[in-house]
Amino acid sequence: MSRISVRGFAVASATAVTTVGAVVGVAAGNDQGTTDRVEATAADTTLLAEIPAGQGAQVQTASLKQQADTQADAADSAAKKDAEEAARKQAAEDATAKKDAAEAKEKKAAEEKAAKEHEDKDGLTSRSATRDASDFAVKGSYSVADVQAMARQMVPGDQFQCFSNIVNNESTWDYTATNSSSGAYGLVQALPGTKMESAGSDWRTNPATQIKWGLGYMNERYGSPCGAWSFWQANQWY
Repeated sequence: MSRISVRGFAVASATAVTTVGAVVGVAAGNDQGTTDRVEATAADTTLLAEIPAGQGAQVQTASLKQQADTQADAADSAAKKDAEEAARKQAAEDATAKKDAAEAKEKKAAEEKAAKEHEDKDGLTSRSATRDASDFAVKGSYSVADVQAMARQMVPGDQFQCFSNIVNNESTWDYTATNSSSGAYGLVQALPGTKMESAGSDWRTNPATQIKWGLGYMNERYGSPCGAWSFWQANQWY
C-alpha cells in the first residue's frame, strides 16, 4: 500500500469517527454545533477514493527509466570513445610498421647497390689484369704506338679513353718524361717516380710496368681511370 493510500485511509477513518460522534452528539441534544463541525470536517477531508492509486508507482517507474537511459547513454559514449582511441592507436602502430618496412627496404636496396658496386669494382680490377706487365717482351725502346698497344691490352676497354686522356696530358705517352721542377716521372708522372717500384724494378725503362702502376693508382684512389680523369679535369692534376 502506498503512502497516499495509507494517509487517505486514515483520513477516511477519522472522518467516519467524527461523523459517528456527530450523530451521537445530535442524539444527546447538541445538534447544531456538532453538525456544523461534522460538515466542515467532511468538506476538508480527502477520501481514499479521491487519490489515484497508481500515481506513485508511475512516478517511480519514470525515474528509474530516466536513470537507465542516462546510464545507457554514458555507456555508449564511453564505448565510442574507447573505440576511437583503439582506432587511433592502431593507425599509429600501422604507420610505424609501414615506416620501419620502408626503411628496411631502403637499407636493403642500399646494401645491395653497394655490394654490386663492389663486385663491379672487383670485376674492373680483374679485367685490368687480363694481361700483366710481365706478359710483354722487354725491349730496349718503345714507340708511342707500342706503349699504346700495351695500354689497350692492360686497361679495360670502357676505361681506356680516360686513361689515355690523362697520359696525353701528363706525358704525351713518353715513358721517360721527367718533370724538371717536381721530379715526377714516366707515363703517368708518378711523384716521386720511385713509387712505381712497387709494380716492378724496371719502372724506369718498361712502359708496361708504368701502366700497371698507374692503373692500380687510379683504381685505388679514384675508383677507376674515368674517376681519375673527372678529378683531373676539375683540378688539372690527380
